[in-house]
Amino acid sequence: MNSFKRETWLRIMSMFLLALTACLVGFDSQTKVIFYTYKKTATFHVLDVLYVLVWIDVAAAAYNLLQLITSYKFQSYFTKDLTASYRYVAWGIFLLDQAAAYAVFGVTAAAVQGSTLAITGEKSFQWMKLCNRFTRFCIQIGGALICGYIAAVLMVITASISAYSLFRIYSPKRFLMLKPK
Repeated sequence: MNSFKRETWLRIMSMFLLALTACLVGFDSQTKVIFYTYKKTATFHVLDVLYVLVWIDVAAAAYNLLQLITSYKFQSYFTKDLTASYRYVAWGIFLLDQAAAYAVFGVTAAAVQGSTLAITGEKSFQWMKLCNRFTRFCIQIGGALICGYIAAVLMVITASISAYSLFRIYSPKRFLMLKPK
């Protein structure tokens, strides 16, 4: 299996997991009645980081879809003609893959930290535990965060493949040459 097929499958799997994470977090809600008349609903708007997680995951999934569409369209051109313009495209893909992987990993780690506070609470700030009342909500958010971490790992692997594709363009003699001849 060549690197193009591996990268394609990794992008498809990470796109699926990112969409799954965004849907699990975005559509998750649970309502409880407190004191017989007051209804409290837990949604992803309870924690601001979950709101950011949904939008970052949607953007990263859309980026992976765009990369899939453009890579199939231009695959034959790039493999036959290794001109200077391909180097700029390869650098752009490499930098965007790195940015997407770091953004997904960072927002997922921040969501785990925020969710940990929802599980444990904080007595010094008088923050209540959220998950002792909304258990189904918290379990579904936990499953979404696991999917988000798996997607982040797949995106890191995809970024390493794009790094390999970029740096194989440069030959060792030309890359390490200090003075032009």
